[in-house]
Amino acid sequence: MARTERTPNAQLKDVIRELGWSQDQLAARLRVVAAEHKIPELSLVTRSHVSQWVRGVQPSGRTPLILCETLSRGLGRRITPAEIGLAPVEVAMSDTPEWDVDTLTALTELGSIEMNTERRRLLATAAYTTVGLALPAEGWWGQTLERARTRTALTKRTVTTDDVDSLREMSAFFSRRDQRRGGRAGRSALVAFLHTDVAECLAGHTPSEQVRRELTSVAGELHYLAGWMAFDSSEHVLARRNFMAAFHMAAEADDPPLAGHILRAAAHQAVDLGHPGLALKYAEGSLEQRRYALAAPREKALIGVVHARALAADGRKHEALAALRRAEDDLSNAGCPETSEPGRVSFFTEAALAHETACTLRDLGELKSAEVEFKRSVRTRRVESHTRTHSVTLSYLGAVQVRQGHLDAACATWSQALDAMSGVQSGRAREAVIQMRRALSPVKGRGGTPAAELDERARETLRDVG
Repeated sequence: MARTERTPNAQLKDVIRELGWSQDQLAARLRVVAAEHKIPELSLVTRSHVSQWVRGVQPSGRTPLILCETLSRGLGRRITPAEIGLAPVEVAMSDTPEWDVDTLTALTELGSIEMNTERRRLLATAAYTTVGLALPAEGWWGQTLERARTRTALTKRTVTTDDVDSLREMSAFFSRRDQRRGGRAGRSALVAFLHTDVAECLAGHTPSEQVRRELTSVAGELHYLAGWMAFDSSEHVLARRNFMAAFHMAAEADDPPLAGHILRAAAHQAVDLGHPGLALKYAEGSLEQRRYALAAPREKALIGVVHARALAADGRKHEALAALRRAEDDLSNAGCPETSEPGRVSFFTEAALAHETACTLRDLGELKSAEVEFKRSVRTRRVESHTRTHSVTLSYLGAVQVRQGHLDAACATWSQALDAMSGVQSGRAREAVIQMRRALSPVKGRGGTPAAELDERARETLRDVG
């Protein structure tokens, strides 16, 4: 029988060389990590196994995740399967809460994932997939509401409107922190809050159906925020779980605008991860039924501009430009005294619209127009309260400038971006720095040039930005 030819795994070999470990040392460290996770089948890994992986053999089962964690600990940064030349590891469907489970059940299942260090560490290296996050079937919304109306409270505590207001205050606090410092700053505290105070409130009595709906809505908003912070931290599987739970709560609360807001976030994530078809599905879902129709103008503008981004990612230029115009019209109607707006959209100002418009134009290949919009976003943003987004906007602006051949302008912009990243803990900001270094690689030359000095600054920033 002919011998199977394998392609050597140069990426894994390079990472091991970067660590300075021998294959024996890597095998020994992997066995330690496997023992921590109680995976006895990996206790027999030896240098021979590592040698096979380097030669191109794909490790099976949970081995890729344990290998990634072992390498991550050694390097002090997160390593994914793709970075070491391995196939993506999909998360089992059994780990995903279903759409039609009770809210408290969904919270319990999410809690077992979020609060369990072992499971969360493994999920951090798993791949985002399009499996298991479908929109609910027709009629599901009404069935969920009926379950909410007939459910018996589980504790004797009575939850009042003051409790609901306190949860809203906490949501505003965590949202402000996310905008300023990034998703990794404070997310663990938010998750703990969700699975203690919020879960306790959801299990309590409410004096009226209206208070129950308001409580469930704000709980959904907090779960959405946890998902958004996970997305910003590049923990995409955890983000998807939180978006799912949040959408479930929005339906139970009969809060269509919140449901649209969450679908918009899922669309944004799918665009960033290169799934245009899925992004368009979520974006169109955010516009359907009462989700867009009942939303305040500012929220309509946010939903609309992400729809434009999804259309652009799918190559539908004319529709994308039309969606941008509608988003601009919606935002122009925001802030009217007679219109109340949810606090979750207070960040979406002219600067935020300009940022998303620029991303849409960039994806359509309209680089000059994108540059104009990125500059408008930088010019109009309140930097002190939106530091994370400001640093990312500057990074994107520099990338658009260098694509047009304006290297000096790009270096000046990227220098500002690195300045803005001080104190920011964000996976998206980190990815922007990585892309910056890739763009600088062909032109930086030897030490002493502005590009080389900027690249060194970027390398140092990667250690701190998350």
